[in-house]
Amino acid sequence: MRVGLIGTGAVAHKHAQAYQNIGYELAVCTDASEAVGRAFAQKYGAEFVGGYEDVCRHPRVDFVDVCTFPDFRLEPLEACARNHKHIQVQKPMATSLETARAMIEAAQAAGIVLGVVSQHRFDDSSQFLSRAIPAGRLGKILQADAYVKWYRAPEYYARPIKGSWAVEGGGALINQAIHQVDLLRWLIGPVQELFGYWQLGALHKIESEDVANALLKFSSGATGVVQAATAFQPGYSERLEIHGTRGTAIVTGDQLTAWDVLNDAGEPAPVVQAAMSGASDPMAISLAPFERQFLDFGEAIRTGRQPLVSGQAGYQALEIVLSVYRSCREGRKVTLG
Repeated sequence: MRVGLIGTGAVAHKHAQAYQNIGYELAVCTDASEAVGRAFAQKYGAEFVGGYEDVCRHPRVDFVDVCTFPDFRLEPLEACARNHKHIQVQKPMATSLETARAMIEAAQAAGIVLGVVSQHRFDDSSQFLSRAIPAGRLGKILQADAYVKWYRAPEYYARPIKGSWAVEGGGALINQAIHQVDLLRWLIGPVQELFGYWQLGALHKIESEDVANALLKFSSGATGVVQAATAFQPGYSERLEIHGTRGTAIVTGDQLTAWDVLNDAGEPAPVVQAAMSGASDPMAISLAPFERQFLDFGEAIRTGRQPLVSGQAGYQALEIVLSVYRSCREGRKVTLG
């Protein structure tokens, strides 16, 4: 697979390293800063081009990877649709449901594959739970919680666009905790209703939230809590806690750290102690889940199937996040779907 990359900031380096590891060719890249983009191209052996449209129509590109801020998604997707190039975008897939819906419809009309990078679905812990929960090993799910109590230094928000509604779509919930929101939606199912509270700029000088809390009711009847923050020093590993009638599973960072289940049998649970986390360093994350997601996306292109994290999956996670924001703004319960 040959990749064209739009945006060469911090996470793009993780993507480029993952592509190298799995044998994909980073063929071409671009960035709004020519100096930054050229340096990136030289480091990874790619061709630098002057704009995103050049990437989307490049003859040596099989799919385009968008690593820009989330306010810039529809334009490259429409360019890919015109040139019949497949596309995956960094999470969140957009800053509004209207844009996300337009992206899905444009991709479907053009017959191209649209994916959203949500690499934690490919952690060993997540993959195990995706098999164990439907098999009933936890029994009926009663409660499913996500805690992302992270810290970001003031320098992280030094640029005015960081934590802005217009460019990033919000703060800790949409940019950090959306991974865990996606996992809850994938593992437990649709959210029926929710209620949220936030603190805007509790610690940092940003216009959006660096502390958010939401209470969820899933369509299955299970309840849950989501806590998201970038204001809690020194930062603690994110956790998923899933409680069923037969036992409990806890994921800390990217690892299953507890599997306490009555009379359990079947595939051994991959319980470990050590976990990687971006609790205080956004780049302290493993490459392996990226590699697995990119291989899945390549296989989806080759076979014509949907990737594990499709545009629709990205929409579902975004819908929950934006519904929490709506609840916080309006001070009322929000019903989904």
